[in-house]
Amino acid sequence: MLMIDRRLLTNFDLILAGLVIVVCLLGIMNIYSATTPYKVIGTAYYIKQLYWMLAGITISMLVCSVDYHILEDLSYWFYGFLILLLLAVLLFGRSSMGAKRWLNLGLFNIQPSELMKIVIIITFARFFNNFHSVGGLTIRDVLFPLGILALPAALIMKQPDLGTAVLVILIATSMTFYIGLRWTTIVSFVCVTIPVIWLGWAHFLRPYQKNRVLDFLNPERSRLGSGYHIIQSKIAVGSGGIAGKGFIKGTQSQLRFLPEQHTDFAFSVFAEEWGFVGCLLLIAIYMSLVLWGLNIARRCNDRFGGLLAVGVTSMLFWHIVINMGMVIGLFPVVGVPLPFFSYGGTSMITSMVGIGLLQNVSMRRFMF
Repeated sequence: MLMIDRRLLTNFDLILAGLVIVVCLLGIMNIYSATTPYKVIGTAYYIKQLYWMLAGITISMLVCSVDYHILEDLSYWFYGFLILLLLAVLLFGRSSMGAKRWLNLGLFNIQPSELMKIVIIITFARFFNNFHSVGGLTIRDVLFPLGILALPAALIMKQPDLGTAVLVILIATSMTFYIGLRWTTIVSFVCVTIPVIWLGWAHFLRPYQKNRVLDFLNPERSRLGSGYHIIQSKIAVGSGGIAGKGFIKGTQSQLRFLPEQHTDFAFSVFAEEWGFVGCLLLIAIYMSLVLWGLNIARRCNDRFGGLLAVGVTSMLFWHIVINMGMVIGLFPVVGVPLPFFSYGGTSMITSMVGIGLLQNVSMRRFMF
C-alpha cells in the first residue's frame, strides 16, 4: 500500500492545483460550446474530457506521492525504453492521415512522442544535476546532451510529427539555457543552426509541412486549401471584439467554419465567445501557472528538483506560446494543443504528469 508522509500533505501546493483545475474547467466549458453543432454518437466530447481530467488528476496524485529522486536513478532506463517505443512506432505503428504516431498495445493505444516530453525533462535533469561547469557550458560540454536530444527528435520527425519534435527540442534547449551557456557556445550553435534549417527544409520536411510554413508567411496563397485554418482562426479571434459574442454564440464555431475547433483551435472558439477580456483572463491564469512553476524551481533546495520544475514549466510555456501564436497567425500551424484546454486524452495525461512532478518538487522542498 502506498504511504504518504503527513508532512508532505501539509506542503501540498493548493495554488498550483487550483490554477490547473480552473483551466481544465474552462476548457471543458469551451469544448461543450465548440462541439454543440456536432452530431455526436455516444459520449459527448466534453464528458470525455471530464473523464480525462479526472484520470489525469489521479495519475498526477500518484506521481507526486513517489519521491522524485527515484526518477533520477531510472531516467536513462526510461529514455532507452521510449527510444524502443519510438522505433516500434515507425515499424509497427498505426497510420492515420499519412503519419505513424500511435502504437497499439492491445487494450489501448499509446503515443510515445508525447511521453518523450516528460522523459527528456527527467533525463536532462539527471545529466545536468551530475555535471557542473564553471563559467557556462562549452561546446564540448553540450555534445552529450545534444546527442541525447537528437535521437528522439529525429525519430519523432520521421513519423512525421514536427510539432512534438519542436517542443522536445525547445524543452531541452530551455533547460540548457537555465544551466548557462558561454557566448562562444551560443554563437557557434547559431552559426550551425542556419545551414541545418536549410537542409531540413530542402531534404526532410514533407510538402504539407512546407505548405504550413508558406501559409504562415502568406495565408492568402491558398484561401480554400492549406491556408484555410489560419484565415478562419484569425476571423474568429478578431470577431470576438472586446467582450465577445457570448457563450455558444460564436458564428465561426457554431456554423463550423473553424477547423479542429475543439482541439488545436479551441482558443479561437474561446476568443470569439469571450473577446479580448476573456482572452486576457485566460492568459493571466496561464501566466500565473508558468510563474508559479518557476517559483517552485526557485524555492527548491535540491538541484535535480529545480531542474525538473524548470523543465515542466518550459513544457507548459512552449505549449501555450506556440498554440496561441498558431491560432492568431504568429506561428505556422503545427498541431500543438493548448494544455488542459484543448480536447485530447494524451495531451491531458502528459500535462497532468508534468503537474504531478511540479507538485512533487513543491511538496518536498523542505525535506532536502
